[in-house]
Amino acid sequence: MADARLGWRFVPARTGHGTIGGRTVDYAFDAAGYRVRRQDDPVDPERPTILFTGESVMFGKGLTWDESIPAQVGARLGVQSANVAVDGYGSDQALMRLQAELPHFRRPSAVVAMFVTTLFGRNLDEDRPHFGPGLTWLPGVHHGRLRSLVQLVAPYRSDDTVERGIAVTREVFGAVVRLAGDRGATPVILVLQVGPEDAVEHALRRRILDAPGLPCVMVEVDPAWRVPGDVHPDARAARVIADAVASRLARATATLAGARSSRSPS
Repeated sequence: MADARLGWRFVPARTGHGTIGGRTVDYAFDAAGYRVRRQDDPVDPERPTILFTGESVMFGKGLTWDESIPAQVGARLGVQSANVAVDGYGSDQALMRLQAELPHFRRPSAVVAMFVTTLFGRNLDEDRPHFGPGLTWLPGVHHGRLRSLVQLVAPYRSDDTVERGIAVTREVFGAVVRLAGDRGATPVILVLQVGPEDAVEHALRRRILDAPGLPCVMVEVDPAWRVPGDVHPDARAARVIADAVASRLARATATLAGARSSRSPS
């Protein structure tokens, strides 16, 4: 459904179905528009919660609820997960959604965002609501049909456009980390790498995430681990990703508990 600030979001309180990879997958949404196992099993904002934001990979396109990354991480750690990811989002839209949803949760324990270098070009799109420099919200710019066709056939981006996209994306993930920290939640940026990282992907990751020292966990998955007939990671890949994220969060929790213990009076 259309959303004036975000561009679009899922219709709440419904169950959709999609046939992908030779099977039909149910996508259930609670009244808040979060993906859940069933409509009658909504996310409880009063409980400790790990929020997951991003696009179709984090949403779990082509995967059942139990196969999705948020569901698997939540099950491993015994903590409720809230999947606020939306198909087709850029990194800035994912931040906008997090800004809107995080205040609803009384006890957020962690925030997991996703960065996929091969989807960086999506962050350069201006035909949807987006963030400009300084995280200034800007409405979508609708170009003429001829320019749109040219962009589709030859999606060349100027150096200035790419540099601006890198700077804004760096701001976006910095804001995710600060937003989580302000609520006492552990921030983790999941960097999904499909196959070996090439020079361009390495440069993007270094400039956007490593240079500012943002908390990341990089996971490389086999390019063959895809939903049949589709580009999205399959259940094997999601399991590897979930294991890495859960391990990172468990270590962060243990470190925090140890720090608190060392500060407590003997």
